[in-house]
Amino acid sequence: MEDFQAINGAVEAVSSLNTLGYKVIVVSNQSGVARGYFGEDAVLGFNHHLQKYYAQHGAVIDHFYYCPFHPQGSVDAYSQEHDDRKPNAGMIEKAIREHNISREKSFLIGDKKTDILAAQKAKISGFLFNEENLFDFLKNLPL
Repeated sequence: MEDFQAINGAVEAVSSLNTLGYKVIVVSNQSGVARGYFGEDAVLGFNHHLQKYYAQHGAVIDHFYYCPFHPQGSVDAYSQEHDDRKPNAGMIEKAIREHNISREKSFLIGDKKTDILAAQKAKISGFLFNEENLFDFLKNLPL
């Protein structure tokens, strides 16, 4: 994790969202668990590292949700379709429920079409990020 480097502008984007009163929640597919590349403990460890890193830079990630399942996985316990796996909206729906989040005031920024499809299924706005700087991208969103 020593090699970790945040996306340009990510810390500033998260800090800005914190200041605006948004909860920052990460939802990620982690098919590497199903494929046997790493275990859930590695995902949890990385998420903890990420949360600590952002906190040290004045930004708060409120919660992480991850989906370790993949239908073509090589680890039997995780080799399946699952409602949490994007483009399904399971993780987003859990976040909305568990954190009492307003669907109308929520949005998702993702780097894959499956992220945007998950947002649409959850009936929240979705924005496809494929630029160099997340903070610059965020500043241009219609929030």
